[in-house]
Amino acid sequence: MREIKTLTKKLGDVLKKEGIKGVQKRTQHFIAQRKEASIKGEIFKDVLFINGCSRDLLGQSVRYRVDHQKEQLECFGMTCDEVFYKNINLDQVRLYRNFILFRCIHTSELEAFVKKAKECNKRVYYDVDDLVIDTCYTDKIPSLSALSREERLRYDEDVLSRKKMLMLCDGVITTTTRLKKELEKYVPLVFINRNCASLELCALSQQVTKSENSKVKIGYFSGSMTHNDDLKMILPVLQEILERYKSVELHLVGELDYPKELQPFSTQIKVHPLMDYKELPAKIAEMDINLAPLCDTIFNEAKSEIKWMEAALVKTCTIASRIGAFEESVQDQKTGMLCSNLQEWKEALIQLIEDPKKREKLAQEAYASCKERYISIYNGNALMRWIQTHQSPSVMFAMTKVEISGGIMVAFRHMMTLRKAGADVSVLSLYDQAKWTTFLDHEFPVLELNSAKLQGHIDQGVATMWPTVQLLQGIPVIKKRRYLVQNFETDFYDFSDPLKKQANQSYRPMADFQCITISQWCQAWLKDRFDQEALWACNGIDTKQFYPTKREMKGKIRILIEGDCEATHKNVDESFEIVKQLDPNRFEIWYMSYNATPKSWYRIDRFFHRIPYEEVADVYRQCDILLKTSLLESFSYPPLEMMATGGFVVALYNDGNREYVKDGYNALIYEKGNIPQAVDCIERLIQDEKLREHLYQNGCVCAQNRDWDCINRQILSLYGL
Repeated sequence: MREIKTLTKKLGDVLKKEGIKGVQKRTQHFIAQRKEASIKGEIFKDVLFINGCSRDLLGQSVRYRVDHQKEQLECFGMTCDEVFYKNINLDQVRLYRNFILFRCIHTSELEAFVKKAKECNKRVYYDVDDLVIDTCYTDKIPSLSALSREERLRYDEDVLSRKKMLMLCDGVITTTTRLKKELEKYVPLVFINRNCASLELCALSQQVTKSENSKVKIGYFSGSMTHNDDLKMILPVLQEILERYKSVELHLVGELDYPKELQPFSTQIKVHPLMDYKELPAKIAEMDINLAPLCDTIFNEAKSEIKWMEAALVKTCTIASRIGAFEESVQDQKTGMLCSNLQEWKEALIQLIEDPKKREKLAQEAYASCKERYISIYNGNALMRWIQTHQSPSVMFAMTKVEISGGIMVAFRHMMTLRKAGADVSVLSLYDQAKWTTFLDHEFPVLELNSAKLQGHIDQGVATMWPTVQLLQGIPVIKKRRYLVQNFETDFYDFSDPLKKQANQSYRPMADFQCITISQWCQAWLKDRFDQEALWACNGIDTKQFYPTKREMKGKIRILIEGDCEATHKNVDESFEIVKQLDPNRFEIWYMSYNATPKSWYRIDRFFHRIPYEEVADVYRQCDILLKTSLLESFSYPPLEMMATGGFVVALYNDGNREYVKDGYNALIYEKGNIPQAVDCIERLIQDEKLREHLYQNGCVCAQNRDWDCINRQILSLYGL
């Protein structure tokens, strides 16, 4: 509604000042804005350019700072997209590692976008090619005094809005040394990437041919009306030259006010409107001398050397003011001529008018210099290297489907640790349709596990289950592959199942994978069976979530059984064989399973199915004893979780709990199939208060030593961070 009111007000102002033709022109501009770039498809890439300017109004700036920089990066192997700032949405944050905002004004949508990008450790840069980021600079532009009060207020509002947006970003990319110096007053990280010519501009320039002129043609290609004062600065010299040399023809191109001082020389002057960039090379090539005067102001000192570069590409020599980028980039008397005062302007013009060979020599040298230093395909490496140096490490975890089981929960814990350390972390999912997934208040991007849709550079791809190993092998943009091994998945399948062989093959993949694990048992068999030198870090627990409460062991004793009863290696049936021997009047049985539903013969007082992970700790705290009878685990979480909450554990030893479960120290262990021994362990816990206190204290210490905050450094070492 606010945008409609503002638009209506603007159109009313235009109608008063410019009439119906002005309204038509502005309407065409509004329609052109609506047609600005938007993103099609869901493809992961390196960089998204967010263009804050209409091509209809600032076409040259958009081409140089969006199109040409985009081309620079693409020529050096980075993948890029462009979107108009009004066409962004938060889901696009997922699809890129870096964002470059060109001259964007502040909007609530853009601020939310930048905030989300930073939460994901993605890098956001502002790009600006003029000092239009603070009114302390724009107040010094003389041409702005012609604006009405309302127009000036809107202009200043946009300037300050850009400043606000710039200061939300991680750094700035700009065009000149003076701009860098001024921008460093606002943000510490500033990089100069000078304006360069695109392949298209080079091709257009090569197509033109210079012809012999009977006249000496001098061109001033002003572009916008802000250059009226620059032309006015050299008017006395131009008047003298036109008076002295009748063979001189002055061409004025762009949005300029025609100076009355030049009216006596109207037969020697050609005026051209602002030209399409595709026509510009041919027009510049017609000139013998190109003029680039700039008044000595901080605003002009920050301007780039585009006028010299575009003339150099068509082998037209340039006379420019000795200021800013011209002084830095043009070698006086070699690739152009530089002037500090009117006398030098006069001498330079006379010399070049009278010496065609000098003009040709300067033009040839300028062309050679420009070709080496100012063409996108030859000069993108510095920008690419700067972006890559400052971007966060990209780590993507491949999953078949995001379901918070034990193994996936560990992967998410690693993801949280990596994000806290500054990594850009995402999920690659085979089946999920959701674009984001949340774990403990941390929202992670979800991308499709599809090689064709992954075109940006990925520093690390992490397989989490055996099917994801093969999928990661086929993604060429991944620099380093890791396999987070949490179990011997070969034994998840019967001998008649062909998947058994495929699971086993994942431990000797075709591509180079670094195996990492949270289980010393896994580390051992990876070495013994597959010659894999796996890196190990101990597994952790969140003791803030799994905090302890003392058990009184009075009244009805509550026993918790956990595990998938359809998975043979979980051996859940044995747990229920044990509780069959217990008096229902003394014992209450709770069963918790994420995937399976109870078998008909199980004795259960309460069943917990697919409860949110955030509620699991409360289930443990409401129970007295965990009965855990798994035969095969890479790392067995439930005993550790029960210890952390202050409860007691009766369990079988398996390779996944031996590294922390100690019989008589923090748990009671029975032998497989020995039902009476398991029942006896339960009775001992009820009767022996001293034993309970001993197990409680040691269980709490065991959990505290494995708190995630205590093992962060170990986890980061698995990923080389």
